[in-house]
Amino acid sequence: MLRDSSGFYTYAIYEHLEGFPAFELDNTRIALKLNKEMFRYMAITDNRKRRMPLPEDRKPPRGEPLAYPEAVLLVDPVEPEFQGEVDDKYEYSIESKDNLVHGWISSNPPMGFWQINPSSEFRSAGPLKQNLASHLGPTFLAIFHSTHYTGLDLIIKIEKDENWKKVYGPVFYYLNSLNELADPTVALWEDAKKQRTIESKKWPYDFPASKDFTKSNQRGSISGRLLVRERELNKQASPASDAYIGLAAPGNAGSWQFEGKGYQFWTKVNEDGSFSIENVRTGDYNLYAFVHGYVGDYKYETAISVTPGSSKNLGDLLYELPRNGPTLWEIGVPDRTASEFYIPDPNPKYVNKLYKGKSNRYRQYGLWERYAELYPDKDLVFTVGKSNYSEDWYYAQNTRKKDNNTYEGTTWQIKFTTSTIDKNGTYTLMLSLATAHDSILEVYLNDPKAIPLYSTGIIGHDNTIARHGIHGVYRLYTVNIPGSQLVEGENTIFLSQTRNTSPFQGIMYDYIRLESPPNYKN
Repeated sequence: MLRDSSGFYTYAIYEHLEGFPAFELDNTRIALKLNKEMFRYMAITDNRKRRMPLPEDRKPPRGEPLAYPEAVLLVDPVEPEFQGEVDDKYEYSIESKDNLVHGWISSNPPMGFWQINPSSEFRSAGPLKQNLASHLGPTFLAIFHSTHYTGLDLIIKIEKDENWKKVYGPVFYYLNSLNELADPTVALWEDAKKQRTIESKKWPYDFPASKDFTKSNQRGSISGRLLVRERELNKQASPASDAYIGLAAPGNAGSWQFEGKGYQFWTKVNEDGSFSIENVRTGDYNLYAFVHGYVGDYKYETAISVTPGSSKNLGDLLYELPRNGPTLWEIGVPDRTASEFYIPDPNPKYVNKLYKGKSNRYRQYGLWERYAELYPDKDLVFTVGKSNYSEDWYYAQNTRKKDNNTYEGTTWQIKFTTSTIDKNGTYTLMLSLATAHDSILEVYLNDPKAIPLYSTGIIGHDNTIARHGIHGVYRLYTVNIPGSQLVEGENTIFLSQTRNTSPFQGIMYDYIRLESPPNYKN
């Protein structure tokens, strides 16, 4: 606690020394529970704020447990306004890049209790990682490390005798109050956002006594400009104007999604492609990036060593985007999510009023059941040139429930017409996945009973479908299609998800593109 500061800071130092046994860390967090009679209004972002039910509403007989353990239907809540709603903490998950401030408001007396995150450097898996935040309790969490929406691949594994240390935090718990006759749900929230800006400008803090929390003069910075170019389409490079770029532990392109042992430092690239990553802890890193509107992951191949006071300008960096030939057709937008596809309204029995009729309605409970209602007997068929992906491409390829409470895998079709074919060339199908859970994706051309052109094997522990998300781990697959296997006229690509033991198995597509052979005009 600091003088003249309306709140308190907290952080943790985790350490594993020589002589210690092997150890695995899957989830660790700070949890605070507030007075349920006072704090009834929860705020996470500008468009995710609401008055919440009471915790006893979740317990039988007032609450009825649903298919996924954390979800409860409020059948007889203390206050009738919440009757018929579903409460589930995963409905309030948030990406790290947006997890800036969240908390609770009391109307009597008018006061707020907030968690402010001035930095995400200690969090795992980059800016898009989804974590829990505030939820019914009233509870709010400071997530230090979590495997949610990623799965087993993000477990931190410490070997026997391994020396490892990491500082988690500090995070700031801020309290504010209101004397004038203003709406506390507006005034206190706006004040909390202003305090978050103040705290971020103070980062890295200068008050922690521990030598393990490095101050600003003990850190370094990296800057440069990121350009993108697609082979076969453009000779000139252009600024990567809508990209995230960051430093994380050395690894392969995209490996930062599974990294939690070290620190990560990310920033949004400017309109002209320039970037500056400030206050980086000393250490060895790789530089990674991903660009909205383009598939794939970028990695700067030269390792970067950050030392105290260092300032390195890397100049112009060129990301040669994955591309083998001109686009014949495409489905979706390469943004690493399935948000642009068709997301149904929820079953009226399972509604969270906060998301009713909104674009983020994918956070509603039970949408996995809607697929079987829309496609009870036959699976989705998408016809290139006729179908519209925002209306005709379902957001999740999950299993179909059968009458005997078993499940079956699903096979989707993409129909397209080719007038001329390069029989000697190789066509390329780019399959960009937004998430997968205990799934196998097999790709067939024209005959779903033939040997598949490609099979992913079992992929994913993201659990995104059950946890009301729109993305988990990003995966990109390149499928080669010999021109000799295409026919003039109508062709069909079959996408078969074969695992079928659970309603929560399945995948979400980010983007699909068929490319012709290089330099070939169809």
